[in-house]
Amino acid sequence: MENTASILILISGFAHAVVNAILKAGNDKMSRRALIDGFSALILAPAAFLVPLPTNAWNWLIASAVVHGLYLFALIKSFEQSDMTVAYPIARGIAPMLAAAGAVAIFHEPISVAVVLGILAIACGVMLIGVSHKMERSALLWAMLTGLCIASYTVIDAQGVRAAPTALSYIVWTFLLLGGGLGTFFAVWRGKAFFATAAGQWKPGLIAGVLSIITYGFALLAFRLGATPRLAALRETSILFGTAIAVVFLRERLTRLRFGGVLAIALGAIVLIAVR
Repeated sequence: MENTASILILISGFAHAVVNAILKAGNDKMSRRALIDGFSALILAPAAFLVPLPTNAWNWLIASAVVHGLYLFALIKSFEQSDMTVAYPIARGIAPMLAAAGAVAIFHEPISVAVVLGILAIACGVMLIGVSHKMERSALLWAMLTGLCIASYTVIDAQGVRAAPTALSYIVWTFLLLGGGLGTFFAVWRGKAFFATAAGQWKPGLIAGVLSIITYGFALLAFRLGATPRLAALRETSILFGTAIAVVFLRERLTRLRFGGVLAIALGAIVLIAVR
């Protein structure tokens, strides 16, 4: 199961990087986020009639939806104020340390020395990439808040998907609540601008909506199979894919510091994959 969880979380990390690159490339990021979440909810809506209700997990779902709302808002703000190769690593670098600490301290999940070393290597790598570029204080704060939210919903959803009768039940209802609720909220927030964006950018939104289901659906399946600290850190290898996408497609620059950070992430990933 550990091998399966590792494969799922790595696929999740790749899909996550692509979704965030699509979001970053949009001029109206809030409208594009509304499209992404809205499409994911519409795609999974029929599945609500095929899976059991997430009994015993409603409290986790509600808590996750609240944290996800704050996360998406902070993510959008950080992307508006800085490069993806800066904001994304800072947010993802803070998250695994906080998620591991929360899972161990609050829910008493096991953690080994090797996992700690792997987490630290990945965290140092992504932070090295992040600090390789000067950024405004407000952008830094938004990125750090994003990381805090990532850690929070990771721990919450890891518990929620285990409490639900099936993993698919929790996954489907997660996207229905997030996509239906947050997608609608962002669309209303943007008003007429949302419809203008939707008319011209619905295809990227649809693609990212499908990938969103893959990225977080696979992550939740993995969390049901394995320990949160290790998997939460391993998912942050998404920055490897995110950096490559940002350099090749978004034309962002890769400095020596950022390259050093990529190597540290790769080393941490190797350690976590090797851990059983």
